[in-house]
Amino acid sequence: MAQYAILLFVPAPADADDLSEEARQAHQRHGDEVGDAMVTAFALQPSTTATSIRGDVMTDGPFLDAKEVVAGFYVIEAPDLDAALEIAQRNPATRQGGGVEVRPVASGFVRPPTAE
Repeated sequence: MAQYAILLFVPAPADADDLSEEARQAHQRHGDEVGDAMVTAFALQPSTTATSIRGDVMTDGPFLDAKEVVAGFYVIEAPDLDAALEIAQRNPATRQGGGVEVRPVASGFVRPPTAE
């Protein structure tokens, strides 16, 4: 089965800690609905915590100044793009002032955690 990355875009700076309890629960319900199709999911810290690198120059802040930023992403397994789009369309971000982008995953891996 193919894998698809679903990127969540929300108004900047997108601090997950600022989500209302209702919004947080909507995302939890969506995750529960996606169920075993979800391979992995990550919420990101606010875009204000980003450091961008261009060539030899490092700057504080996101790569681009934008009204919307990537707030998180998850990877799902779906039989085809249409099925992935159907899942992504139900993401609460699409009704909470943001949106989603769906991209087929070309390749990747997950490194197991290192022992401390």
